[in-house]
Amino acid sequence: QVQLVESGGGLVQAGGSLRLSCAASRTFVGMFVMGWYRQAPGKQRELVATISGGDTTHYADSVKGRFTISRDGAKRTLYLQMNSLKPEDTAVYYCNVRTIMGYWGKGTLVTVSS
Repeated sequence: QVQLVESGGGLVQAGGSLRLSCAASRTFVGMFVMGWYRQAPGKQRELVATISGGDTTHYADSVKGRFTISRDGAKRTLYLQMNSLKPEDTAVYYCNVRTIMGYWGKGTLVTVSS
């Protein structure tokens, strides 16, 4: 069983920055993809960004140029640097890892005030 624990959420003003972290209970090798998803109130969960084991990244159009996903394999940690935050970025942000199975964290709340 894999545990993922997110941290770094909070309240920030529009235009500000936050850095989310996701600590995994073990390292991953071979074929895997790690990612961040978010779910705003009353909306479906949506992809924010992903990074593969080979460090190929993918971003939702809504966050391109503002958010950066990265990982530290040795520390078993996934990051999401969020800059130029907008009120529409307000959501619970979830960490995800996909191997043969999929794993989710419990989420961390990001609130961006206008």
